[in-house]
This record gives sequence, C-alpha cells and structure tokens, in this order.
Amino acid sequence: MAKTNIYLDSKPRYEILDGLRGVAALMVVLFHIFETYNTQGPAYQIVNHGYLAVDFFFVLSGFVVGYAYDDRWDRMTTWGFFKRRLTRLHPMVIAGTVVGASLFFFSGAAFPKTQEVLLWQFLLCVGMSLLLIPCGNSLDIRGWGELNSLNGPQWTLMMEYIGNILYAFIFRHLPKAALAILCLASAFLTLDLTLGWDVFHLLDEPHYNVIGGWSLDPDQIYIAFTRMLYPFLCGLLISRILPSHRSAENPSGSPIHLKGGFWWCALLIVVLLAMPCIGGKQGVPDGLYQAACILIFFPLIVLTGAGSTTKGEKSTAVCRWLGDISYPIYITHYPLIYMQMGWVAEHGDSPLWQHIAVNAGIFTIAILLSYGIHKAYDLPVREWLKEHWLHAGKKAAVSAA
Repeated sequence: MAKTNIYLDSKPRYEILDGLRGVAALMVVLFHIFETYNTQGPAYQIVNHGYLAVDFFFVLSGFVVGYAYDDRWDRMTTWGFFKRRLTRLHPMVIAGTVVGASLFFFSGAAFPKTQEVLLWQFLLCVGMSLLLIPCGNSLDIRGWGELNSLNGPQWTLMMEYIGNILYAFIFRHLPKAALAILCLASAFLTLDLTLGWDVFHLLDEPHYNVIGGWSLDPDQIYIAFTRMLYPFLCGLLISRILPSHRSAENPSGSPIHLKGGFWWCALLIVVLLAMPCIGGKQGVPDGLYQAACILIFFPLIVLTGAGSTTKGEKSTAVCRWLGDISYPIYITHYPLIYMQMGWVAEHGDSPLWQHIAVNAGIFTIAILLSYGIHKAYDLPVREWLKEHWLHAGKKAAVSAA
C-alpha cells in the first residue's frame, strides 16, 4: 500500500518527561530574570547553569521524536512528518513573535537602538520571525546580535527544526551502531567547547562553556550545532534502545525505575541548573561539570523519567500542567525579560522591594501568559490544523471510498 500523508493517532505520552520539561522551562525564566542583574560575567550568575536547560530540551526532543515516529515511516511520508512537526511547533513560534513585536519598544532604556528602528526594518524582522528565518546583522534592530531581535530564544527552535530535518532525511535511516558513533563524535564537540580545546579554531577565545548559539557568526553557529547534536542524537538513541528491553513488568524498557521519579528528577534538574560556577570562574572544572550534565546526567534523567510512573492524582496533575506551559512559557517569556531589562536600566536605584515586586510580577505574568496562550490559542489552532490539514488525506480517502 502506498504511503499517504494520513493523520496518525497520538501515542501515550510520557507525562513525567512533560513535567520535567516544564520544570526546566521555569528555571530558564528564573535564570533570565537574575541575569539582568549580573554585570560580572557568567561565573557570577544566579541560577548559574540555567542555560543548560536548552541542552536538556534537545535530549527530550530527540527522545520524543524517535519514540513518536520511528515505527511510523511505513505509513507516513517525509512531508507528512514535517506537517505534524509544524503543527506541533509553529503556532507558538507565531505567538512568540506577536508577543515580541508587541513589547519591542518597551525596552528602550536598555536597548536604545530599538528607538531608532525604521518601519520597514521592523516589519521585515516580524515577517522573518513568523517564518523562523534568521536575521543577519543588518536586521539586528535591538543591537544585541540575536538571530531575531523580537524573541531571542527562537534560535533554539530553528535548531529544533534543523534536528527534525536531519532526522527525517538521515538519522532515521541509521542503525543504532551508527547513531552511537555519531553520539561519540558529537560528544567530542561538546568537550571541545566545555574544556576550551577549540580544536577547529572556530572560537575567538576558549569558552569553557556551551553558552551561545544565538548569532550568525561562525563561532556561534558552531556552538549552536554542538549544543543540538549530542543531546538530540543521544535522546534518539535512547528511544531506539528502550523498545528491545520492554516487557510486561517493564513496559517502557527503561532500566531505571524510581518511586516518586518525577519529584526526584525535578529536584535533580533544579540542583543541576542552579549549581554555582564550579571553581568560582569559567574554566576546566566548571567545563567538566557542564559536560557531565550534558553527556551523562541529562540522558539519565530522561531514562529515569521514561521508566518511572506517576501514581497519585496530584503528581499526574502537576506533570500535565507543567507540560502544558513548558513550551509556551519558554517561547513567550523573553520579550517580558527585555521589558524587565529596560525597567532595571531606568530604575536601577529603586528600593529593593520594588525590584522584588517587578520580578515577581514578571515571573507570574510569564506563567499566566503562557497558560492563557496555550488554552486560548495553541490548543485550538493545533486542533484546527489537525482537522483541516493533517486529516485532509484521511478525509479524502474516506470520501473516495
């Protein structure tokens, strides 16, 4: 039977992994809130390793893509796969762009260039952001060197799309041994960054960290691909290995089963991301810590989350709620941070209680905004796309019959 772009019913979700994604997303918001007050460099950042949440997201992404689609290619075309991924991811890209464009001019005290932007530059940047097209330096309308000045974290979504494209055309065809070899090779790239080797001489100076990936400069492109490749490949490899170990006693196939797995994994994520800079400065000790998180701890957390289950209604409800807001809060919170930066730049001498009130408000608004967008926009739009886009082939087949 010929493959068609039919709609494929969703598989059971790993609710613990959804919840852990939400925990990491909330830590990202806290990381960015505190980052505004850090003027001494990465070593002094509160929630010091919050940026590693991005690498954790890529492990989850590789695992989820492999789990959801590896066994469906006998009845799904490549375009059918891309349609499903666009349906899942792109509505929130649009939402993040709209939020970013709406709040763009509220950060002028921190980013004076925003007050000088021309209308055609702003509209072109909005259009490119809606399509997830990276903007070059000529369209750096904020003056911060980002791929898109409206919503900085969009660079990770661009890398997510690239990971999905590589999966559809290359990775899905590879046996587990080949994926393992690619994992080892990409692990070397991670160590090249975190240990300051710079074997390929692509960096301006030794990094001893994986911070970066949001610009079109050669070193930033290298960092972006390095941050995506190992985590995505590792997550994909985990999804390939688990089915061969499934049984009635162990339906997930994961070798790690933990009572209260969500809570222990959530605590570990918080600790790993909040850990102060090892050694008090950016160097080999902290680089080793980052490498351990990316290469070892994050895959182990995914294995534990996949192998554990939520028993109580409260734990299940928490996981579902965190899963619901995880992607929306990640892709919509940063325009609020730009605005917070503008307020701090203009009111840096304000009393401490005002800073606490402003930042507590930013955190609360980020949560409420993401949940509201999820319920009022993301879910209805995805349902509409499933009905009128993904279901189109299925409806046509039924009508023809």
